[in-house]
Amino acid sequence: MEQLSDEEKSVILHKGTERPFVGKYTDEKSRGIYTCKLCDAPLFDSSSKFDSHSGWPSFDDEIKGAIKRVPDSDGRRVEIVCAACGAHLGHVFEGEGFTPKNTRHCVNSISLNLVKKPDLKDENLSYAYFAGGCFWGVEHYLQKLSGVKEVISGFMGGHVKNPSYYEVVRSNTGHLEAVEVIYDKSKISYEQIAKTFFEIHDPTQTNGQGPDIGEQYLSAVFVQDDKEREVIENLISKLEANGYRVATKIIKKSDFYPADESHQDYYEKKGSEPYCHGYIKRF
Repeated sequence: MEQLSDEEKSVILHKGTERPFVGKYTDEKSRGIYTCKLCDAPLFDSSSKFDSHSGWPSFDDEIKGAIKRVPDSDGRRVEIVCAACGAHLGHVFEGEGFTPKNTRHCVNSISLNLVKKPDLKDENLSYAYFAGGCFWGVEHYLQKLSGVKEVISGFMGGHVKNPSYYEVVRSNTGHLEAVEVIYDKSKISYEQIAKTFFEIHDPTQTNGQGPDIGEQYLSAVFVQDDKEREVIENLISKLEANGYRVATKIIKKSDFYPADESHQDYYEKKGSEPYCHGYIKRF
């Protein structure tokens, strides 16, 4: 407690509020566990974090038993504190409709620490990057493949760091909606995943994908080396030999920025099927 700065004491001990849009974790998208600044107790998993555009980090769930709710002194809101030490974290709101869980833990960055999860070390795990319209649909189909461990929706190819969904949609950030595919190369090959990619979206459409029109929805493969480029070029040649006029771009891999949690596993959460993606055998 003695090591806290005056600003930290104001928020954590005296229930103050950090100014919006200045906290270090407001736009943080790293994977890990958010812990209490005062006692290091685990509070939130990064998988529950989403962008509420409120100016503070927002989580739609907590680590079980980590958070205590207490009536705020203003008589209207519900305060949240660390269940282990009572440190002030922020407030919780329900019924706003941001995510399917309909809950927003609005937390001061200054009340938190982030313990980042180490990168996966499994030597069989590899990564691939594709853009084919709305990332929800691409994610939905590719994560069904045997040997694919995880598919993450996000953004690639732009000139803005850590873009939000609304920045990509409404601004000229240059990003495409893309997915990061984490797969076990001992169980499925890059070529198998790429072939499926070309069969779950229309690689001939130039202005978007299905009814989603816009530059962020263009078809592209982000390659990491010459070997991946050769695989994609060979698949495109086969498609063209089958009569398809392929519009898919081959782009050198750049930084991948995961979208917030509300955009992950979208169709699984919603319990429905994609409206602009579907499987069509093309090879």
